[in-house]
Amino acid sequence: MTQVTLYGYLKTRMGTRYVLHFENDKFMGSVNLAKWNMYSVALQDLTFFTFSKLKADFDYQEMKNAEEIFFKILDDETSNKMPQDIIEEAKKNFVERMRTINWNTHHNDLPFNPSALSLYKWAPIADELKNLDRKIVLNSVILKWDVVKKEFAERIKF
Repeated sequence: MTQVTLYGYLKTRMGTRYVLHFENDKFMGSVNLAKWNMYSVALQDLTFFTFSKLKADFDYQEMKNAEEIFFKILDDETSNKMPQDIIEEAKKNFVERMRTINWNTHHNDLPFNPSALSLYKWAPIADELKNLDRKIVLNSVILKWDVVKKEFAERIKF
């Protein structure tokens, strides 16, 4: 989801000649940096949302599993060439965020805002343009996550 949203945003901002930019190694380096950083935040958001929802709906108690699962997924991403420094930073951020999570309510407290903000932060778009796009960019990510939240809620119902 994060990669599709990033590429859609880039395509919209670049116009019909966007394909030409994907031949530029420096630009692609920026896109890959954005992609992996956004992915790590989105994975954190999804993990926290999932465990919070399970806690609230089913009184799930094994919150330490959230960290174990998150770390395992990141470690597996090395096979997809996720940079090690981004993995380490993501693990550090996860642990910091985990300390402040209210597992009972997190799923209802804008759980995917960090993901939306990460697209805004990491997209290789000029700051002047990003400022103009802020509300649209944030809303587009939140709306995509709303679909995920709805589908997850439907799948965990008994």
